[in-house]
Amino acid sequence: MTTQTFAHGLATQTENEVETKARVPKSRVQFDFPPKSMERLNALKLKTEASSYAEVLKNALRLYEALIEETERGNAFLIRDADGVVSPYRMFL
Repeated sequence: MTTQTFAHGLATQTENEVETKARVPKSRVQFDFPPKSMERLNALKLKTEASSYAEVLKNALRLYEALIEETERGNAFLIRDADGVVSPYRMFL
């Protein structure tokens, strides 16, 4: 297993263009990934040109949250294949 640790924090710039760290509380989360999951995370990082694993996971969480919200509203997701055929995409069975 591979262990990854991600921290959340912000950096801001003052009027003098000097970078300082904002006083934002940080949360540290540690994940233990099996090799296959780590391969998937690496592949997504490369495909999306993300600068870090944390960026990949933050984007994934935003997308996942949006998908759940739309599903809760009763909306459906549709997939159009290369031939133009549209069919429902069932992601939450």
